[in-house]
Amino acid sequence: MLKKIYQAIKPFIRNYYLMTGLFFVVWMVFFDSNNLISQLKNRNELKQLEKERNFFVEGIKENKALVEDLTNTEDFRAAEKYAREHYLMKRENEEIFLIVRE
Repeated sequence: MLKKIYQAIKPFIRNYYLMTGLFFVVWMVFFDSNNLISQLKNRNELKQLEKERNFFVEGIKENKALVEDLTNTEDFRAAEKYAREHYLMKRENEEIFLIVRE
């Protein structure tokens, strides 16, 4: 039985080009510094970094629009409204009541 299997694969073993190609494929997939496993890890890391980049770019756009709104107004009502809402600032003789929803 083993002899029949050997006789069947003997032409493939003797084929120099096939063996060289197979060696090259195995080397590139497992042993090279840019092997398939590290390429897949790098691709996943790149996707994650692109998601983070897009998140930060959107945040920068929102903040730039907010800064424009706060600095381009002639009266400071927009800045005062923002300070009251986000930093709980108040005028003199004024009380602030916070309503916390659970």
